[in-house]
Formats: sequence, C-alpha cells, structure tokens
Amino acid sequence: MKARFLADTNFSRRIIRGLRRRERLVDFQFAEDANLAGKSDLEVLEIASDLERVLVTHDRKTMPAAFGLLVAQRQSFGVLIVPQSLPVVAAIEELLLVWAASDAGDWINVISPIPL
Repeated sequence: MKARFLADTNFSRRIIRGLRRRERLVDFQFAEDANLAGKSDLEVLEIASDLERVLVTHDRKTMPAAFGLLVAQRQSFGVLIVPQSLPVVAAIEELLLVWAASDAGDWINVISPIPL
C-alpha cells in the first residue's frame, strides 16, 4: 500500500497542490481536514497515526522530540521533515519519490528529513 500523507498545520499548500498536480493518485490530506489547528505536536502525531498517515512538516525544531515521545508509547506512521528553504519544485520531486518508491510500511516509526 502506498503511503498516505497528512500536512502539518503550517506546511506549504503550494507543495501539496504541486504534488497533486504531478500525480493525482497521491493521497495528501490538508491539516484543516484533520482539525490540526491549535493541537500540540504530540496530538498532531497521534492524529496522523490514528489516520495511518505520514505526517509531512516543516518543523525540525520541536517535532523530533514529540516523535520520540509518541513512538515510546505507540506506533507512528512516520514523519517527513521538509526544510522551508527547500525550493517548492525540489520538495515536490522528493515527496513524489517517497510516494513512488516506498510503501506505507516502510515509514512505520521512522522520522526522516527531505531530501533523503
């Protein structure tokens, strides 16, 4: 099964829209659709896990610590950290590569920066 993505609250909508244009089969849910606004990092990760989605975020400062707390308690479906400084086109290509070249199970309890 292909990985399904969930955008963190402040994740770039341009990246999501661009990825969806490149590949219509990519399942990428907006943060608003999962009611992530105002939630703590740990709560966001719990929601992503409940939805069986890889969380895609720009937050490289606090999300790794929250990820560590989550995986100590339960399974995570993974986290991808995309630097805000990465050009939109490069971020789209990297996420498309993740989607095309891996399965959802490959990201269980994994946190990884993009580019890989």
